Amino acid sequence: MKKGASISDEPIFDREQERQRIDQFLCKRHPFLLCGPAGVGKTLLVRSALRPFQSVLYCADSSTTNAVLRSLAVNLLRMKNARAGKAFRDEAAIASKSAVSLKGIVIDALREGEYSIILDHLKRPSYTFASAMREIMGWGSTPVSAVARSAHMEDTGFLQPLYAGRSQKCEIHNFEDAAAAQFAREMIRRRELSGTNVGEFLERILEFSAGNPRTMIALIDMARYPKYRSQENIKITPLYIDFRMSGNAHR
Repeated sequence: MKKGASISDEPIFDREQERQRIDQFLCKRHPFLLCGPAGVGKTLLVRSALRPFQSVLYCADSSTTNAVLRSLAVNLLRMKNARAGKAFRDEAAIASKSAVSLKGIVIDALREGEYSIILDHLKRPSYTFASAMREIMGWGSTPVSAVARSAHMEDTGFLQPLYAGRSQKCEIHNFEDAAAAQFAREMIRRRELSGTNVGEFLERILEFSAGNPRTMIALIDMARYPKYRSQENIKITPLYIDFRMSGNAHR
């Protein structure tokens, strides 16, 4: 994603089936796991799907129980939930509450409506984290969905049993060749990237990225920097070496 751009600025290509599955999960209020490698576009996809669903509580930071509870409290307050409004005069007041206090308020607030929760960027949640989420699901009858790099224990942690069925999983992959080429061309057009060797650069992008959208965007954005330009040429090899050295590759 280019610097200063919002997540909604980036286009979604070749994800219609996955988008339909997420829509079905949200419509039926069924918990699901969206998984796929880093940079594949999971967050972009799930956030684009949320727009028609006003009662979904999206947690961008799901690193700890406290982070999730605070995010849920903020979301509920912004949605004018009566229980949250009574407990917090404003968002700043949420920061002063303990995790135990927040959990009680959040569970009570969830009972006031048919909410759903999405936990993004899971990083091997602990047993305590999973227990808190199960309690929220049990007391509030609130489905809790998750977004992680894989369905394995190292990513979903102790939440893994919540998404044991195949029907609960939606896996997103890097683009196939045709979609990757379409995506890269569109990104080049949007960035107004030009050069006498832009065609060769496109071919190398497809080779380097293995169809990973974030990798393609990062390489195209780097190609706009003066240090990777020589007159009208893109200095492809130095650009890629620097990209690999920076640790940004998502292959």
